[in-house]
Amino acid sequence: MNNNQVIEVFKRLKDTGKKAFIPYITAGDPNLKQTLEILDFFANNGADIIELGVPFSDPMADGPVIQRAMERALKSGTTLKKILQTIKDFKDRYSVPIVLMGYYNPFWAFGIDDFAKAARDAGVDAVLTVDLPPEEAKGFTVLLKNEGITPIFLATPVTDEKRLLKIRGVAAGFIYFVSVTGVTGERYALPEDTEEKVGWIKRNIELPLVLGFGISSPKIIHEFYLSVDGFVVGSALVRRWERACLSEEGISEFRIFFIEMAQACHRE
Repeated sequence: MNNNQVIEVFKRLKDTGKKAFIPYITAGDPNLKQTLEILDFFANNGADIIELGVPFSDPMADGPVIQRAMERALKSGTTLKKILQTIKDFKDRYSVPIVLMGYYNPFWAFGIDDFAKAARDAGVDAVLTVDLPPEEAKGFTVLLKNEGITPIFLATPVTDEKRLLKIRGVAAGFIYFVSVTGVTGERYALPEDTEEKVGWIKRNIELPLVLGFGISSPKIIHEFYLSVDGFVVGSALVRRWERACLSEEGISEFRIFFIEMAQACHRE
């Protein structure tokens, strides 16, 4: 799958009046065998695109839930090379696009030329580099695009119009709008000006727009359903996954929540 296929997901959903459901999980939490199992579950239960996090020792944009997930993943010996192999194993059986989400340091340590080629060979469809500003991203994004991989960028409530136009110059696939300032985590409500912010982006950047950070219930999805093209569900899912790894009751809660969020995105 290449970068056009990421766009194709949004086109297909738009034609049917649905929004993209994009679940996030940290690779290697608690081990890569279970990561592959949960990717299978995602693919079979409504995920349109999957966001897979690369664990990092200093995840400055993440709250305590995802920080703990990354600590568990690193403790189990998860590496970027092993994550790419897990993605390959998954993509041998499924066509659901994979967005690899991580901090720049692991990609740089791997060697960005080598990483771009290895990601292509593994079947990675897109890469979101959390801490790579658009002003410094051109070289990396060119490498990714040359391998058919879509570079994804974040926009935040404090991203001004000048910065958004710079993002437009390097981004592809979709824009990921971070709904709140601060770190990842569940919220019961999003800021009042969220709709205004996403409206400006939609009018000025001709890419699908997804909403993330704080998407914790079907209610929030319903509230912003007409404003965006998809929803990333991260901390709310990872917190339930943490419980699922400890008990049968947790597994049931995780599955029910996942399916409820998928149905909310698809209005089923």
